[in-house]
Amino acid sequence: MDKRRVSFALYRVLAYVTGVFLLGLTFVAMPAKYLVGEDSMFALVPAPQGWEHWFGPESPLMLFIAMPHGYIYMAYVLVVLWVSLDRRWGAGRTLGVVLAGTIPVLGFVVEHRVVRSERAKEAERAQEPAAA
Repeated sequence: MDKRRVSFALYRVLAYVTGVFLLGLTFVAMPAKYLVGEDSMFALVPAPQGWEHWFGPESPLMLFIAMPHGYIYMAYVLVVLWVSLDRRWGAGRTLGVVLAGTIPVLGFVVEHRVVRSERAKEAERAQEPAAA
């Protein structure tokens, strides 16, 4: 398999995994830590009876979601750099793709646009030798 295709396939996988973990972090782990439970920082609602250990400052959800998200995001950054070097992206595009992995849902949108753009470039390259 072509090195460019491997790096791009890995980028696509990590973009989705990073996006899913970021959604979990934003909408599950962080609210469980800061918004739910008597000991939480803002304590908007009490923790459900029998589930108190999942909420508050010592929430294990941070261990199960935040820690893997951090490691996966670092792998995502490295793969984006690899793809950007293989595909000769500019610094602005590379930085934009890296930062898209920090905003919930935007990572999915940017991944879709990057794939569409790169496929169009590959189709254009495939037609050039036939036209010449």
